[in-house]
Amino acid sequence: MKPIGIGLLGFGTVGRGTASILVRNASEIERRAGRPIRVQRALVRDEARARKNCLSLLPDPQTDAQASALRDIVIDTDGHTVVDDPDIDIVCEAMGGEEPALSLMRRAIDNGKHVITANKALIALHGNELFAQAREQGVVVAFEPAVAGGVPIIKALREGLSANRIDWLAGIINGTGNFILTEMAEKGRPFEDVLAEAQALGYAEADPTFDVEGIDAAHKLTILSAIAFGIPLQFDKVFTEGIATIDPLDVTFAAELGYRIKHLGIARRRDDGIELRVHPTLVPERRLIANVNGVMNAVLVHGDAVGSTLYYGAGAGSEATGSSMVADIVDVVRALTTEPAQRVPSLAFHPDTLSTQPVLSPGQFECAYFLRLRAIDRPGVLADITGIFGALDISIEAIVQKEPEMPDPDRPDDSAAGNAMTSEPEVPIILLSRRVREGLIRDAMAEIDQLDAVTGKIRMLRVESLG
Repeated sequence: MKPIGIGLLGFGTVGRGTASILVRNASEIERRAGRPIRVQRALVRDEARARKNCLSLLPDPQTDAQASALRDIVIDTDGHTVVDDPDIDIVCEAMGGEEPALSLMRRAIDNGKHVITANKALIALHGNELFAQAREQGVVVAFEPAVAGGVPIIKALREGLSANRIDWLAGIINGTGNFILTEMAEKGRPFEDVLAEAQALGYAEADPTFDVEGIDAAHKLTILSAIAFGIPLQFDKVFTEGIATIDPLDVTFAAELGYRIKHLGIARRRDDGIELRVHPTLVPERRLIANVNGVMNAVLVHGDAVGSTLYYGAGAGSEATGSSMVADIVDVVRALTTEPAQRVPSLAFHPDTLSTQPVLSPGQFECAYFLRLRAIDRPGVLADITGIFGALDISIEAIVQKEPEMPDPDRPDDSAAGNAMTSEPEVPIILLSRRVREGLIRDAMAEIDQLDAVTGKIRMLRVESLG
């Protein structure tokens, strides 16, 4: 039986991991797919380096067949050669970025080739049009490796939970941010120091914006929410807030209240619309997802029939992401003899049934809130603050007033723009609200900020029980 030909667009971390798995586990994969699968071509930037490193993909000892399979991979520096090759049946894109990846994927689809991608930004921004193009050509666009590395969350949502009406999902879907918050929580280190270490370890790029500002997580949440709720991909409607402003005090006070801070992507279905948001979140320390540390990823999904299910594992890495790439290859090979109309839809729901339910604005979000502020140590200040909450019908779950201390001009909250510093002792105050609409919390913060006794900047973080 003629082998299925694979073309790799990109032969870096993910591309080489994919090739390694396909060669090392060739026999097992063939038994699962029903056809032999061979890597025919690979697009690289540096041909000499790629050829030198190719055989190092496999640990010793290598079989003759494995060594031969790696030596036989044709190394290309022109992506068009890969996507135009008639012997290539499936193109696996692991280049990253928008161009030339997008143009090559479109060309591969036009050539009648199935495409698998690890590129979450490409799917989040251009997935709707790519899926439409693929339907016209009768091919598949698969993207399991684009979200949470080796964690099979796409397949779980699209197939394993297909009996359920998904109510909500919440995920730690960026390992860099999770590493930073873990170090801050366990060692009390400031954000800047941990970020520098993450860059030195290779967890964060030289420009870490996508990771620490939540853009990477927002790309992934866009994909997960579309599959969970049957809505179009809508990256531009995801509320995104990063972790760069998290202070060790936030971490300390959250822990005192029984919470840990995690950078979560949250999608929630409500009667009036859908919440799509990425932000630092206080999670009860007893929850399993609150104890996912380091660079690991986890996604918690709640369905009406099954309840809550948790998916945990390595969110990045050569073979973790390569594992998802190969799993998609196997699925595509199995589907080659299936009529296009009978294949699993890319976003789980058939295109003509996608929901038009609106995505809600931040002021419409509903959750509990953590507020941290500083106030002059005077009688009646706490009563004024709680009075504002009461007038807006916001219930308070907990309130903590710390020991008085003198203002410090070097402390960001004390020197922030806003109410002027004084020479009087100040007290840190932490308030934890019950579940309420975010617009009301914003109104309360605006009124509290006008109190003469309140100094510095009010810190607000969202709280999710995930129960």
